[in-house]
Amino acid sequence: MSLKSFAAKIFARRVVNRNGKWMKDPIGTQQRVFKKLISTAKDTKFGRDHNFAEIKSHSDFVTKVAIRDYEQLKPYVEVIKNGERDILWPGKPLYFAKTSGTTSGAKYIPITKESIKHQVNASRDAILTYIHETGSSTFVDGRMIFLQGSPEMDEISGIKTGRLSGISAHYVPKYLQRNRLPSWQTNCIDDWETKVNVIIEETEHENMTVIAGIPSWVQMYFEKLREKHGKPVGALFQNFELFIYGGVNYEPYRAKFERLIGRSVASIELFPASEGFFAYQNSQKEKGMLLLLNSGIFYEFVKTDEFFEPNPLRRTIGEVEIGINYVMIISTDAGLWAYNLGDTVQFISLNPYKVIVSGRIKHFISAFGEHVIAKEVEQAMQEAIEATDAQVNEFTVAPETTPQKEELPYHEWFVEFEKAPTDLQRFIAILDQSLQNQNSYYFDLIEGKILQTLKITHIKKDGFKDLMKSIGKLGGQNKIQRLSNDRKLAESLQAFKTHRK
Repeated sequence: MSLKSFAAKIFARRVVNRNGKWMKDPIGTQQRVFKKLISTAKDTKFGRDHNFAEIKSHSDFVTKVAIRDYEQLKPYVEVIKNGERDILWPGKPLYFAKTSGTTSGAKYIPITKESIKHQVNASRDAILTYIHETGSSTFVDGRMIFLQGSPEMDEISGIKTGRLSGISAHYVPKYLQRNRLPSWQTNCIDDWETKVNVIIEETEHENMTVIAGIPSWVQMYFEKLREKHGKPVGALFQNFELFIYGGVNYEPYRAKFERLIGRSVASIELFPASEGFFAYQNSQKEKGMLLLLNSGIFYEFVKTDEFFEPNPLRRTIGEVEIGINYVMIISTDAGLWAYNLGDTVQFISLNPYKVIVSGRIKHFISAFGEHVIAKEVEQAMQEAIEATDAQVNEFTVAPETTPQKEELPYHEWFVEFEKAPTDLQRFIAILDQSLQNQNSYYFDLIEGKILQTLKITHIKKDGFKDLMKSIGKLGGQNKIQRLSNDRKLAESLQAFKTHRK
């Protein structure tokens, strides 16, 4: 065992013990975070505009600070971009994390010296928690690859601006710098396909032990490696031990990954965003991610079926229940206040508080009142794959509200099969039955002959990748929307479907 590996175990034990202290008092921890956020920001423009000096409790906060999304926060961000200080948080942000928006174009999410520290520590603690639980630490001596965006940044009024993954690249600890790949120059390549090819050249003969990134893009890297060398990734990287991912559910990809690797490897799920680092998987034995309650973020939760009501109930951590879909609302030490992140979560444990990401509040299908969410279609797909010989690369789902030939409406699943099922109708039946079992509204619509059984449209090999390339969103942090309530993505996929029925 190397000195670095030995030291990692000691550090891991220290971090796990420290985190255990706030985990024993989750409600008190959140109350302390809340008070610190309000007192620190009371003299900012936002704090004065919303009378932070008068806020003594969560109920005061609810009365004075409405839930808002980026559009409603944008006027404050624009003032910061013009060079003003003390707007959302004391001073000026260290960075703007630039993300793709919808109605507003690009979004500029402030990152402060306080919030970046929490981002970095959470990434570190996820790995250290794995070391503490498993006792495995020799992988820290190998090479680690993080498939991410370019670390090059622009400036707006003296504030460095770039993608979150690129910003994070500036904070890799010194003791990991020599282990880290790809090189800085390669990370700066914008074209994703060119970048992946260069990454392969830099890594194919290295002792790769940790690989991290969004599953769909890591899959591309693995496929190219296997095609070039003619053997499983696990045979090429014999000490490959740990896959770290976030952004999408890994389960639909797991079987394909294990075929590409040639064996199973441990994995750690993360829940990061430009707005904060919220949770990480803290156990290989249990599902879900530990919600980080001591990281400068105050959480509120609104039931998804209440969210669009005029004044939905905003619950604190002590008021949540297991198995309910909640929209997660955050207030942070980067100056986001009652901010609708857009993600929906379910609690699977209240001791400690552990969540799974169930989808996006804007990404659902309810064209007929069915309220189908990402978690449900992903579970249905997983059940269908496990019950058949099918292999799936990617998929998305959309409603077909006005089908031809006077037939009933249905959900259309656009699926790129690596290997199509030998019995497609059985595959469809399993998908549809799983959705009915999970979602009573969908069951009622099928039973009531309002909807017919779902249909599958076959997408040609690499069709999803080609679509993303055609719209300039290939690679990086970009990912396919799992489901939608309209036909925009469905129409874009028409050019990439096969003629198979």
